[in-house]
Amino acid sequence: MSFKSALSQGFLHCLVCDKLLANQYQPTLICPRCGVHVHARKYQSLSQSWALLISSVILFIPANILPIMTVYRIDGDKTDTIFSGVINLMNSGMLPIAVIVFIASIVVPLFKMCVLFGLLLSVSFDLQLSARFRTRLYRLIEFVGRWSMLDIYVITILITLVSYGKLATIETGIASTSFAAVVILTMLAVLRFDSRLLWDADHD
Repeated sequence: MSFKSALSQGFLHCLVCDKLLANQYQPTLICPRCGVHVHARKYQSLSQSWALLISSVILFIPANILPIMTVYRIDGDKTDTIFSGVINLMNSGMLPIAVIVFIASIVVPLFKMCVLFGLLLSVSFDLQLSARFRTRLYRLIEFVGRWSMLDIYVITILITLVSYGKLATIETGIASTSFAAVVILTMLAVLRFDSRLLWDADHD
């Protein structure tokens, strides 16, 4: 079924107040309702999304290699990465928590980055893929992004459960900072990506 976009009909959409404006063949307009600059598409959407995504990919490596938690005990210190923590949870009989940590810390970030990479690649190189399918993928990673900090809450719960009083001290490692940065950067990358770009090729 054919369709026409507002842009192809000479209109721009204000993303702040949702006012529809006549384009008048200008690259940008000032919204008379809220006063912001209105662009045909999010300004530098692709370049900003690419930069944020690449940064998150780089930080994802130390987030999984470096220690995320260290337990200082009188019988010795124990340091865990995300993956070794999952293994220890499984060996301790806490399989449901181990599955949650594995999915939230490894599977979900990788899935978001791979899908967003594919979307950016398809728009940047004008690949002939279904715009409807790509939009569904975009909505999926938007939905998944709401649960991106789930494992941080799990770690907090674990620290509360594993309480040794004066016998041990639990500290978060540098990986926790890297992982938090990955979560924030991927969320911003998805936010800066203009999903309307997925449909532009369908009504050129």
